[in-house]
Parts: sequence; structure tokens; C-alpha cells
Amino acid sequence: MSFIVRVAEPTEYAEAGRVTADAYRIEDLLRRADGLIDTAYEAELTDAARRAGEAKLLVAVDDGQVLGTVTWCPPTSPWRELATKPDQAEFRMLSVAAAARRRGVDRALVTACLDRARAEGMREVLLSSLPQMTAAHALYREFGFVRAPELDHSPKPHVHLWAFHLNL
Repeated sequence: MSFIVRVAEPTEYAEAGRVTADAYRIEDLLRRADGLIDTAYEAELTDAARRAGEAKLLVAVDDGQVLGTVTWCPPTSPWRELATKPDQAEFRMLSVAAAARRRGVDRALVTACLDRARAEGMREVLLSSLPQMTAAHALYREFGFVRAPELDHSPKPHVHLWAFHLNL
């Protein structure tokens, strides 16, 4: 592994936002059920500076280039959707640049989140995922995450998210 995972620096926010939005575009994850592109969510994905200010923006970096990113949502973060208790952790928007795929960037970012959860004394990690994100589901299962259908939710009328959890 020739990259490192750490908290993003302000000079990396724009690139991290681009990586996130591009990853969702490549996988056609911004298309709503009615066929339209969810431009509001695309703007949220692109606005990494906002996420960095309201959560923790983690990046995988190699030689100054952002390879991937994930948003860690601490207990005070407005980005939390599922975690309602102070001992529950949550992360969102796991994304890897197309050119950096198959290098273990996704695994390293998830590992960083789980390490952070353990270091902060969390007992459970929660996350949401679109049903079509099957590669992400396989990755989460490798770490021991299981589906939590009782936590499935729709943050918008045209978006249905599956929930996953991992007891630490």
C-alpha cells in the first residue's frame, strides 16, 4: 500500500469533493427513480469543505493526490443519519477515484473508520447504502457488517437506503 489515510487538509477539499461526486457519477448513483439527476445531492458530494467543517473528512492520499475519501460523522455531526446514540459511529460517502480502484483504497478508508470508532469507544458502527451499491455491500460484509433492514430509510422521497451495522 503506497498511500496514507488521514484527515483531509483544506487544500485537498476541492479534489476530495470532485473524487466523491465523480465516483457517484461513474456508478450512475445520482440518477433518481424518475430518471432525473439528483443535483442537490451532487452538490453535497462536491462540497467537501462543508463536510470537513461539520464532520471529519478522511482521505487516502498518494504523492499529494487524493485517491479516495470518506466522511466520518462524530456524535455532534449533522451528517449522521442512523447513529442516534453517543456510542454509535457512522460514516458516509465512501468514494474512490476511478484511477485508484483495485488498490485497496476502499478497505483502507473503512479500516480507518473502524479504528477511529474503536479509539473513540464506540460500540457499534452504522452506515447507509443504496441497494444497487453491491460492490460496497460485499466490502462491508468482509468487515463483518450485516444488514439492518429495520433501519432502512428514505431521506428524500426518491431515495431508499439500506442500513448496515457492525457491533464492535
